[in-house]
Amino acid sequence: MSEFQNIGLIGRTESDSAVTSLKRLMGFLEREGYSVVLENETATAVSDYPARTSSKERLGELCDLVIVVGGDGSLLGAARALAKYSVPLLGINRGRLGFLTDITPDQIEQKVGEVLAGKYMAESRFLLEMSVTREGKPVGKGSALNDVVIHPGEFIRMIEFDLYIDGQFVYTQRSDGLIISTPTGSTAYALSGGGPIMHPKLDAIVVVPLNPHTLSSRPIVVEGSSEFKVIVGEQNVANPHVTCDGHEQVITEPGDVIRIHKKPHRLTLIHPIDHNFYETCRSKLNWQTM
Repeated sequence: MSEFQNIGLIGRTESDSAVTSLKRLMGFLEREGYSVVLENETATAVSDYPARTSSKERLGELCDLVIVVGGDGSLLGAARALAKYSVPLLGINRGRLGFLTDITPDQIEQKVGEVLAGKYMAESRFLLEMSVTREGKPVGKGSALNDVVIHPGEFIRMIEFDLYIDGQFVYTQRSDGLIISTPTGSTAYALSGGGPIMHPKLDAIVVVPLNPHTLSSRPIVVEGSSEFKVIVGEQNVANPHVTCDGHEQVITEPGDVIRIHKKPHRLTLIHPIDHNFYETCRSKLNWQTM
């Protein structure tokens, strides 16, 4: 008997192709005798398929495995909601790049079947936790599997801030912002900003300046246990925004303190047994081969 009996499904409902793959997956799981639980919003897109429904967070309590049908953004949202429940996630790619959702639609029966039969790889990924305080009082918080980004918001203006790592002053910077990224996020926005690609197994965090005013400012890779403190400069014209995986936005004011550190809960990401990180990089980033 499979270790995964109760399967939660989350789909990218605004995508017709994702809904098609979701229906195909549901049919396969039902034929194989698995119990399916649909996330509430996902259920509205496949209303002709009767199944139990649940909030996204409750899937973590009800299910042994959650399968996400969509792009990396869909899986990021599921990760933020479900990491604390220790339920593993598996991704079917119906987005663009698909660094995290690595099963293609035509492989659904084969690859999902292999995973359910116990033929899979499991990776542990850590998330970041972010909080903003103003005069010592909390004003916002969020979590991220990819990255926490500090940026000017709707205005194209340089922002100024002080960065501390583990209580030690690093620099005062004027730039378009700052990306603080996990290894998972190193192939996302941080890569576009000039950061390094980090292997997912690394216990490290990278700090990537966005268009800094000085050419000597470069990405810094530090221990995964590091604690970051960013103090928003008093002279800023724009109010810097803080986003987690592009969501959970907090608008700061001069003097606010942004703190970022690793979350205590880790995410288990499931891959097919033949998953290869470097092959993923080659195919997604168009690396040259002989």
